[in-house]
Amino acid sequence: AQTIAEKMTQTLIIINKSTVPVGTGDWTREIISSKQPQPIDFSVVSCPEFLREGSAIADFLQPDRTVLGSIDRAAAEAVAELYTPVNAPVVITDLRTAEMIKYASNAFLATRISFINEISIICERLDADVTEVARGMGFDKRIGPHFLEAGIGFGGSCFPKDVKALANMAQTHGMHPQLLNAVMEINAFQRRQITLKAREMLGGAVNGRTLAILGLAFKQNTDDTRESPSLTVARSLLNQGAVVKAYDPVAMENASRDLPGMQLCQSPYEAAEGADALLVLTPWNEFKHLDMRRIHTSMARAILIDGRNMYNPAELRKLGFAYRGVGRGYNGEG
Repeated sequence: AQTIAEKMTQTLIIINKSTVPVGTGDWTREIISSKQPQPIDFSVVSCPEFLREGSAIADFLQPDRTVLGSIDRAAAEAVAELYTPVNAPVVITDLRTAEMIKYASNAFLATRISFINEISIICERLDADVTEVARGMGFDKRIGPHFLEAGIGFGGSCFPKDVKALANMAQTHGMHPQLLNAVMEINAFQRRQITLKAREMLGGAVNGRTLAILGLAFKQNTDDTRESPSLTVARSLLNQGAVVKAYDPVAMENASRDLPGMQLCQSPYEAAEGADALLVLTPWNEFKHLDMRRIHTSMARAILIDGRNMYNPAELRKLGFAYRGVGRGYNGEG
């Protein structure tokens, strides 16, 4: 902001696309006003992006909405004209509200994930199947089907950071963000659940055991390993004395920097060979089409922990796998 103030020579509209703490637009405006060598008119517009990794181009070309915030409505309307070709609803509001919309949106989506993950834990205890629970819920138009896939929790560069930041902003202003704190706690516990299942299925300990992990990116269709649940699980297993072999289609270079103790493999089959348990933690499409008979034959013990509920439990058990999913609690086997 100070550099803009020092360099600007004509009237400007300054657009901020980043996710920033609520109030950043006002601070930017104050800094520029105080640092200008001579007064020049300008406006600050918040235009937060809503782009998902792996589908950013499609999200940009076909957005659900465009959010614009400014104390200068004419400036916001001028920016809105830039988005006319995408033909999406435009929300024009003030700076702080626009900044808050981004945080609230991400926090709500993270809350849905943690909600269905908590339901999955209950399903395991009550012998219900969370995939069918989510399906039944999703037909309700008030709820919808999105972000109701139980798994090992959310990761990446947005949801964890934004939920934590929003909770911190609330605490800074004297509030107790109980729901946001619960969202983060459930997300952390869901990762531990995978390690606990591995220990249980291996007789109470993983020390000296070989565990294979399929998927290291925090989600499919990206090489991003920031806040990856898979790496949290791998780190926990390594700390408990396990040998961890791993494969990911595109994220192994990043994962090797984050967690050099893993043995990286060139294929899912190489990772599974000789393993005491196989953990599927990122829902890459190629993992849906593996030769599971070949996997079963190559493993030292045919234990499969399906962290994304990608497989049909009955089919895998028929092949001879000891199978555990997330929240698929029939017969006491989640």
